[in-house]
Amino acid sequence: MGSSISENRRLADLLSALPATRILVVGDLILDRYADGKASRVSPEAPVLVFDFDSERYLLGGACNVAANLRELGAAASVLGVIGDDEGGQRLRALLHDADIDTQALVVDTSRPTTRKTRYVAKTLQVLRVDEESRQPISGAAEAAVLAVLEQRPFPWKSVLLSDYGKGVLTPRVIQAAVAAARSQGGVAVVDPKGKDYTIYRGVDLLTPNREEAEAATGIAIRATADLHRAAQRLREITGIGNAVITLGKDGIFFETGDGTHEILPTEARAVFDVTGAGDTVIAMLTFCRAAGVPLEDSLRLANHAAGLTVAKLGTWAPSRREILAHLGEAAGGSEGKVLTHELATEVAHRLRAEGRRLVFTNGCFDILHAGHCDYLQKARSYGDALMVGVNTDASVQRQQKGPGRPINGLGDRMAVLAALQAVDFVVPFDDDTPRALIEATTPHVLAKGEDWRDKGVVGREWVESHGGQVVLVPLVQGRSTTNVIEKIKKSGG
Repeated sequence: MGSSISENRRLADLLSALPATRILVVGDLILDRYADGKASRVSPEAPVLVFDFDSERYLLGGACNVAANLRELGAAASVLGVIGDDEGGQRLRALLHDADIDTQALVVDTSRPTTRKTRYVAKTLQVLRVDEESRQPISGAAEAAVLAVLEQRPFPWKSVLLSDYGKGVLTPRVIQAAVAAARSQGGVAVVDPKGKDYTIYRGVDLLTPNREEAEAATGIAIRATADLHRAAQRLREITGIGNAVITLGKDGIFFETGDGTHEILPTEARAVFDVTGAGDTVIAMLTFCRAAGVPLEDSLRLANHAAGLTVAKLGTWAPSRREILAHLGEAAGGSEGKVLTHELATEVAHRLRAEGRRLVFTNGCFDILHAGHCDYLQKARSYGDALMVGVNTDASVQRQQKGPGRPINGLGDRMAVLAALQAVDFVVPFDDDTPRALIEATTPHVLAKGEDWRDKGVVGREWVESHGGQVVLVPLVQGRSTTNVIEKIKKSGG
């Protein structure tokens, strides 16, 4: 069973309050290159596919993607790792800069290439991966330069996240220096581990192996809950950690504290398109929360929610704090999570589209809510999986010449009433005379208006239809309108 409504609201409050902690990510920096094209024919020279190259794109990978996740959560993220004196290193540095990730601690090693993974993708199918890398442990001047950053006192960062992809940056000396650096600030050292020898991580506060990694490190085949307990105990013996965490993919996250308290937190993913980068999201959220003193279980629950958003995207994805808050608000089913800013509405719309869910958009003043409104909104909602309602601000209503003293109810009250309706999933205010900008930002699958707009021209029709959507005119309940309600009140002397 998923999280409870009250719990999601509490988690949202926790996440909202987290400060922009300074966190250093130490580990293997990877440049991800995606070559997009077609692979529909076999070569006459050999029994292999011919890849017709079309375009390429570059993304942050490895420890860089972990840093990107931290930055999106609101942390002040820096990276410490090794790049080559090559084109890949220059491109990686530029991508990090564009993501607002501090690169002052980068170390350049002319003897090794920047790690680059090229994935050849036909539509959404990966047909080949080519790795350019050195897996040799760093040594000499490169290791000394990394250690010099970690041995600074006072240490400039609150906590350290170790992201191990087995490319040689996290030598035993580097790991122990990172642990000492975090302790000097009263912070935490958290590691996403690699390989079989976990003795090198001794002294860290937390590590997050997946099921297969935990099996390799402990020698225990994990088939049932009892095996998880045995593996957790062995991890504590090897590394000295107090709390053990094992990620279980679609089955969620297992944790066990030093006093024997344990639980499997079920996954919070609605849809799974690609698990790439989910581990990066988990470790980033865990470190961000633990660095701020959030309890382990709450940190894990937030990490679970964040990873649920990541796996709904194709490729690596760093969900923002705002996006996770919106997800928690929607999961809580409460009106607090329904009221969105223009920016957040755009993010939610993109997420719904990625999840394959159909978004319906409508708009209006909704000054005095009546039965006609309720009927209309229920019908509009029936055309999709989620209904987003754009609401005119008070100034926008006044410019519409709705009459003296309008709106009767202020924007906050009107949005609160709409958000309390079961048919309404999201409420977004707009200050323009029309919702055109909001419609273009969200690009809904369905644009709904009342049938009385048949001859008036529906704002946003061209945009929605040109993007494959549709416009529907919803039948109205006759004799029900805000104007009629106001006239009744006036006649009754109210």
